[in-house]
Amino acid sequence: MLENPRETAPEDAPAPGDAPARDANQPLADRIRPRTLDEFIGQRHIRAKVEAMARGPRLPSQLFFGPPGCGKSTLALLLARLSGLPFVRVSAPEAGLAELRKRIKGRRVLILDELHRFSKAQQDFFLPILESGEIALLATTTENPSFSVTRQLLSRLHVHRLRALSRQDLREVAARGMAALGQELPEASLDVLAAVAQGDARTLLNLVEYTAALPEAERSPEGLKAVLPDVVLRGDRDGDSHYELASALIKSIRGSDPDAALYYLACLLESGEDPRFVTRRLILSAGEDVGLADPGALPLAVACQQAVEFVGMPEGFIPLAETVTYLALAKKSNSSYMAYHMAAREIRENGMRPVPLHLRNASTRLQKQWGFGQGYKYPHNYPGGWAPQRYLPDGVAGGFYTPRDNGQEPRLSAWWRGLPRPQEPDAQDGPEGPDGQTSPGPGAGDE
Repeated sequence: MLENPRETAPEDAPAPGDAPARDANQPLADRIRPRTLDEFIGQRHIRAKVEAMARGPRLPSQLFFGPPGCGKSTLALLLARLSGLPFVRVSAPEAGLAELRKRIKGRRVLILDELHRFSKAQQDFFLPILESGEIALLATTTENPSFSVTRQLLSRLHVHRLRALSRQDLREVAARGMAALGQELPEASLDVLAAVAQGDARTLLNLVEYTAALPEAERSPEGLKAVLPDVVLRGDRDGDSHYELASALIKSIRGSDPDAALYYLACLLESGEDPRFVTRRLILSAGEDVGLADPGALPLAVACQQAVEFVGMPEGFIPLAETVTYLALAKKSNSSYMAYHMAAREIRENGMRPVPLHLRNASTRLQKQWGFGQGYKYPHNYPGGWAPQRYLPDGVAGGFYTPRDNGQEPRLSAWWRGLPRPQEPDAQDGPEGPDGQTSPGPGAGDE
């Protein structure tokens, strides 16, 4: 449990502005945690809103959503302390509902870390006590609340979206941390730490503590780059960053920007993304965005998937990088993608129409008596391999496919554009072609 006596005893809840006891054995991030809103660094876009809620006559229930180390729990603690009400802090993974009921007795404010770890049914526990005003909930989450928090609970919370800290914010945090340790660090070295921390103040302060223990000669920017521990890039296969990076990769390919596409590919792979997920996205992009402008793109994307499966990681980045670059450079056409959606909309709006009789395969004598297959013109018996006949059902106008003038599509569609379009059912000539040859029967795909 995340708890200390000053936070749990109703009669001993800290008054506004009181400082919690500082322990030299605490991590630096806890030792220099802000005691007032004025000391808080970052999140300027929500500062006015948070300050207004702190000044209000009643503390409303709130949800702080953002990446790790951006100040969610700190803001919740500040608001709880400024309210002057008895409060308790609990981490959702460590407390079931039975334990939680005991912990909140006599408390007016609950700080709940990692709300998303509670199931939908567990989240329903809060509905009546928030509705009655029995307790104010100050919750934090790193997961998108649109998906991880029930709509009923969201409707009772003020949601604040926090951002990863900027480089300037991180430099201020690092300088404050070094000052708390009684040391200084050159601006250039602070920049190195801020860059490595990737917007996370907690990670930054861990690096500050590590740096403070280094010999002076190793605290230069060059020295730090050589000795700093590796910081694992955050990859969350079920979280927002997973989908945001994948979306950015595909949009960069669609926008023909190979630099951006390779950058987002590297973000995905370096953060530990499953390369199979990436290859699936590339196969879809080849079919949707490149399409008939470069029909070789789809086989290349499929070959990439096979290559990555065969060679594995980390060398799998090589075929992935080639494929991403190719797709970004290729001419683009989404004509087949859009044509399918138009055909699907026709079916949704008007239902499926019966297949014309001359296109049906007559596999039994009875079906032949019903007229199945009668009048079908076998295209290979006609000049140019094309016969004038209607394929769409009666009542379906067509016009789904519109070729684009990009890449190879004009060449592929040139002969087709010159063909007449049958608009109405036409009288069929019978199974023989104009030269008297009979149809050889169903093709490989007719059965």
